[in-house]
Amino acid sequence: MQEGRFSKENTGYFLSSVLNSYSQVFFSVHRPFAVIILLVSFFDIYAGLSGLLAVLVTSSAAFVLNLHKPTTAKGFYGFNSLLVGLGIGIYYAFSWQTILMVVLASLFTFFISVSMQGIIGKYNLPYLSIPFILALWVFITATRSFDALGISERGIYTLNDLYQMGGSRLVNIHEYFNSIPIPKIFSTYFISLSAILFQYSVLSGILLSIGLLIYSRIGFTLSLVGFFVAYLFYDLIGAHITQVDYSYIGFNYILTAIALGGYFIIPSVRSYLWVSVLIPLVAILTISLHTIFLELKLPVYSLPFNIVVLLFIYVLKFRSEYSYSLAEVYYQYNSPEKNLYIFLNNAERFRYKFLRQIKLPFYGIWSVSQGHNGSYTHKGEWRHAWDFVILDKEGKQFKNSGDFPEDYFCYGKPVIAPDNGTVEKVIDNIEDNIIGEVNLKSNWGNTIILKHDDNIYTKLSHLEPGSIKVSEGETVKYGQVLASCGNTGRSPYPHLHFQVQEFPFIGSATMDYPISNYVLHEGKSFSFQTHKRPQENQQVSNVEVNDLLSQAFHFTPGEILRFDVTGSEKTETVSWEVKVNPYNETYLECSNSGAIAYFDQDENQFYFTYFEGKKSSMLYYFFLGSYRIQKGFYQDLELKDRYPLSLAYPVQIRCFHDFISPFVRLASANFTLKYKTIDDYMSPSSVILESEMKNQLAGRTLNTISFKIKTGTRGLDEFSFSKKGMEIKLNRCED
Repeated sequence: MQEGRFSKENTGYFLSSVLNSYSQVFFSVHRPFAVIILLVSFFDIYAGLSGLLAVLVTSSAAFVLNLHKPTTAKGFYGFNSLLVGLGIGIYYAFSWQTILMVVLASLFTFFISVSMQGIIGKYNLPYLSIPFILALWVFITATRSFDALGISERGIYTLNDLYQMGGSRLVNIHEYFNSIPIPKIFSTYFISLSAILFQYSVLSGILLSIGLLIYSRIGFTLSLVGFFVAYLFYDLIGAHITQVDYSYIGFNYILTAIALGGYFIIPSVRSYLWVSVLIPLVAILTISLHTIFLELKLPVYSLPFNIVVLLFIYVLKFRSEYSYSLAEVYYQYNSPEKNLYIFLNNAERFRYKFLRQIKLPFYGIWSVSQGHNGSYTHKGEWRHAWDFVILDKEGKQFKNSGDFPEDYFCYGKPVIAPDNGTVEKVIDNIEDNIIGEVNLKSNWGNTIILKHDDNIYTKLSHLEPGSIKVSEGETVKYGQVLASCGNTGRSPYPHLHFQVQEFPFIGSATMDYPISNYVLHEGKSFSFQTHKRPQENQQVSNVEVNDLLSQAFHFTPGEILRFDVTGSEKTETVSWEVKVNPYNETYLECSNSGAIAYFDQDENQFYFTYFEGKKSSMLYYFFLGSYRIQKGFYQDLELKDRYPLSLAYPVQIRCFHDFISPFVRLASANFTLKYKTIDDYMSPSSVILESEMKNQLAGRTLNTISFKIKTGTRGLDEFSFSKKGMEIKLNRCED
């Protein structure tokens, strides 16, 4: 037997796969919801046992065959087998032959699930409940010839079954709910929910709706939208939804609405509108397929749901351009709320993440003498460009009389590579102009064109003759000195012309492309700009990285950070290890709590991207307080960002907002970082930053948490915050 098969980690994976197989019926990995579904499945005790057996067989097979454990743990393979087990358990009398059929059917369903993951998964499409439908059709058809299998009559004796499971109390509860005068439309909704588990019970439906509401307010709302749109459509066309066979009554509409309204599609006004359009199509498919499959004596089960959902998701993949208002979920958080809140947050924070990180092509502070759509030469196809000069404190570009290029402060200053790339073109045979004159014949003067990516080039022009230090075909790194600023070409006075373009030719049209990260200088104040376009007369510089901040917020895989925690209810030492997962994502993992905080970093910034685990852990507060760090120190600079609501608000507070979140967002979770003190600019030994998390609802502040970060020569020295009136400090342990 493979070593470690019964390790604590594998046992956890196995138990998760069992529970999540239940919650995945509703696209969830929510444990309380899974428990509710599990209990409801046992309202028919033999069907419940069959379903549980099917899940156990499938999970065991996945682990024995060494399939990807995180996928198995999420219940992706088990939920189809669960439905097959429930179907067989309901349809046939309980016997050892039925148990055998459940084992074989669950294995067959498992094989179909894995195969379909490979077949349609390569198109980034889900296999939904297709394995369940195919497997149950096969076994229902085959077992018609099995004389040893008896058809179940338990549905006739429902009260006896309930009494066996829960005694007279459960029977009384069942009778109580059946006697409540619920309007037909609502009782049909509850029965439709229970039909997902092959039941025909208002009580089961009520319990499942409660579980769905606890799991997801958006999911619950969509279930209502899907069902009631179908109900109204049936009424409109003169059909009666309550007369449809219970084995596939309204659950097709409920599942379709949840899938397309908030699980595979980011919840939004448009996702709800599309659900309202597609549900009538599901209704028509349900009626027509029922007529066709009646000849084969087979139920259609969830086939209409599968067809419409797969067709719609597949069609979206052929869109010519991305739509934020009807966006597919590319990273699945198994919660419509998380999908929405994290999507909105990432759309703002990382909308430029995959752009080339083009930076300013110089050291120090320069001024924009001409920006995009400038007053002189930046017109038409060449409007997206910048001219940079250096000004003194009086705003002058030159010393003395300014009659010679050497009088200008920018003349002869280093011009650097704005990003990694390859030298595509070099021109270095043009003399400097006399001040006030221009060379129209050689418009661009001495020039370097760099290739950074396919169809992304930068051009640096008017360079000093004889100063170019690179040659064509040479590879360069960001910050490498390429040449010096000059006064060649169409340049009446020394300045640096800089543009981004799509093609590698002299004279190519400019591209409207942002500068990734830079500092805007306004008198004695600073502001950090990310992916913006410097404006005319603004003074800008690249971020000058502070060594202490760079050291403190540059984590390498294998590094372990240990802190003594004081001020909390108990004194403890926490340990965080820097790790990398198979997807090349870096994260901090807390050995005390198991919490994980994902992060990204470059030479200018450190920022957290996501958090998983206990929100009582010290790592969670470090995630909040160090959410985004710009590694240069600029006195009193403020850096602002936002957290996803799902990570910043307790569910008890957020749940009411969840109902309206696809349409309007009234809540916000704001992060502010302030650069407070540095002991010595030339040779610093201490830098102190202060940050704040502020939750607001409709403009009203709900709560605020303040943080303090202190870095020293050995990196991150101290992190502190206030909680419940106590100041909690994390002090770096001595190595």
